[in-house]
Amino acid sequence: FQGIFVLGLPYTLLHSGYSGLFLIILAAALCCYTGKILVACLYEENEDGQLIRVRHTYEDIANACCKKLSPKLGGVVVNVTQVMELIMTCILYLVVSGNLLSHSFSYVPGTEKTWSVIAFVTLLPCVFIKTLKIVSKLSQLCSLVHFIIILVVMTYCLTQIHQWSWAKFRLSIDFEEFLVSIGVIIFSYTSQIFLPTLESNMKNPGEFRCMLNWTHFFACVLKTAFALTAFLTWGEETKEVITDNLPSFLQTLVNLCLLTKALLSYPLPFFAATEIVYACLSRGNHSNYRSPLFALGVKGSFLLLTLLMATFIPQFALLMGLTGSVTGAAMSFLLPSLFHLKLKWKKLCFLEKCADISIFILGFLCSLAGIVCSIKGLLEVFG
Repeated sequence: FQGIFVLGLPYTLLHSGYSGLFLIILAAALCCYTGKILVACLYEENEDGQLIRVRHTYEDIANACCKKLSPKLGGVVVNVTQVMELIMTCILYLVVSGNLLSHSFSYVPGTEKTWSVIAFVTLLPCVFIKTLKIVSKLSQLCSLVHFIIILVVMTYCLTQIHQWSWAKFRLSIDFEEFLVSIGVIIFSYTSQIFLPTLESNMKNPGEFRCMLNWTHFFACVLKTAFALTAFLTWGEETKEVITDNLPSFLQTLVNLCLLTKALLSYPLPFFAATEIVYACLSRGNHSNYRSPLFALGVKGSFLLLTLLMATFIPQFALLMGLTGSVTGAAMSFLLPSLFHLKLKWKKLCFLEKCADISIFILGFLCSLAGIVCSIKGLLEVFG
């Protein structure tokens, strides 16, 4: 939840004002809710009224919803969407790593693409990751580095508390900039892709809902505190990535921490994407598809693909925005609410049905707005 998007939250407050603070809280509540209903779709009641896990993945849920139309259609759509989003996330981390390295070592000759290749070399051991436990250890380290970054930025902001003024908040908003703010805030919370796997790997899956409540609560508190203190410090001068506002002596330290965070963040989406593809390919009876060597080949191919796309795709940020608007909103809002309505309709009360329908409509509008803004940006870039 505390990804690189968090560094853009103070900038969103510049464009969304008081409504941005409300959106940070609302997005936490909505994403927590859709995470719960998505995992609820993995379970069905048996004859004794006990909940039994009858599905294991996002794909299984999709197939259950689309089985009358086509037994495999839902799973194919979900898998393609998941892999697209995960791969684009991996590419983003490589691009960010190259950018941070080039800024941190500007005195060393080399382009951002060269630095991306160097970052890629450090990520080669990812092909040997076999379990989610290793990924979780790396994610723990990633969280630790992130808290160091937040601590440095907020400590500096608190030293400037004498400059703070609530008058810096805007009451009026620019609609197009407000839409961008919504996208940044919502996508800073998205985790639905990982939740079915995460829940199945928990020591006590019964604690899943409690875990989701607390993680979203603390994420919301940290995001609000961070965005608020940073914006009150720099006001109208707040930059897209808040670390660019820091004095030069702190910028180098924070950039190196961000680089470490980006590299430690890479294994999670990479592992998830390769597991999906490998699971799809190994369902056949061919023994070669089940060999460790084949799994290594799949992971190696994906690793190379992320490097090639990070190196050669022009205007990556806009393409990432377009992909995120389609896949992010779909996986976090549209599909969980749709699947929950489809599988649990008879057991849902009126308020639950209204909540699911409202979230579906909200997700559709956010996705549509993001697509329009991204395409507009692409058209402006390419004339």
